[in-house]
Parts: sequence; C-alpha cells; structure tokens
Amino acid sequence: MEVIHKIGRRKTAVARVYVKEGSGSITVNKKELNAYFTTATLQYKVNQPITMTSNEDRFDINVNVYGGGITGQAEAVRLAISRAMCELDEENRGILKPEGLLTRDPRMVERKKFGQKKARKKFQFSKR
Repeated sequence: MEVIHKIGRRKTAVARVYVKEGSGSITVNKKELNAYFTTATLQYKVNQPITMTSNEDRFDINVNVYGGGITGQAEAVRLAISRAMCELDEENRGILKPEGLLTRDPRMVERKKFGQKKARKKFQFSKR
C-alpha cells in the first residue's frame, strides 16, 4: 500500500494527513497525538473516524496542521482522516457519512465592517 494523502479544513485550520500501513501511531506536527492535543475531547475528535471504522492498530498517521485554533485544528484533522478512511475502503463511507464526519463545516468568522465596532455590533446611536 502506498501513502494516502488527504486534506481537511475547518475555519482557518488546514490539516494534511498521510496514512500508511503500520502499528497505529499518530503524529501531529512531529509530536505524539497526546502531546499536541492535550484534552481528552480533542483526542476523541481526532480518533473518532479511526475507532468507528475499527482501524485502531492498522495504520500510521502523520499529520501536518497549521492555522486557526486548537479545536479547529482537531476538527480539520478529523475530516482529513475520515476522507482517508473512505479512500482505503469504500464501505467506510456508509459508517462515517451518517455521523457527519465527511461534511466540511463551512462556518467562518464574519469580517468586521467599517463604521462598526465588530462584524454586527454598531457604535452607540445618539439621537440628540
């Protein structure tokens, strides 16, 4: 099996995932998964597509992720791993799609407009 390369995005975070056969180790930006994503919630998000397709100890996953915050990065990695699992076996698509793991979340930060405090908040209006 050759190396499978997939990309996942969330907000401004971009994750590049390289999957190859191995012992089940996950490296994120040259660190172990537990060292990079310290909270259990983020680790669960990253491991979700692997556990759902029961591929825990079959593949080594190398991830390069940049941009955004830590949660956006975790969700970008999750999308990229989900896409890679679908390329490995087409039957995984039926498992991951109902859970919403193959959907790119389009929500982005709305830009600030001129003449306003923030994207939607305005300066206080004075009638007199």
